[in-house]
Amino acid sequence: MTIKQLSIFIENKSGTLIKVLDMLSKANIQIIASTIADTKDYGIYRLLTNDSAQAYLILKESGINVQLSDVIALSIDDEPGRAANAVKQISDAGVSILYLYSFVWKGKGVLVFRTDQSEKAKETIMLNKFSFLTEKDFQ
Repeated sequence: MTIKQLSIFIENKSGTLIKVLDMLSKANIQIIASTIADTKDYGIYRLLTNDSAQAYLILKESGINVQLSDVIALSIDDEPGRAANAVKQISDAGVSILYLYSFVWKGKGVLVFRTDQSEKAKETIMLNKFSFLTEKDFQ
């Protein structure tokens, strides 16, 4: 029910992001979705790929500060209000969302979120019959 997300810590200076992107491109790794949260000195580049394990190894071996974490990816209809409804149901169940981002994949909306209550989140997903994506869906 969870998928692996890469979190890459990169300096806020010219050329650091392209270095990461070039490495992944040369390894034929497809970026499915990404987001950057920045501070003054560095950014956290979070991304989903078609091969998170291989991407992790390539970046780690190159000295890039990278971590793998479990996130949940819900598949929802790409219609107004669907994301709000899903987040409300998760929140109403008492599951805290640490961060969230979204994108469209094969005609469906995808909500990616991280929680520190993964068992409760999984139970909520099953009880509400949410569709979720696995890493195989991105290969």
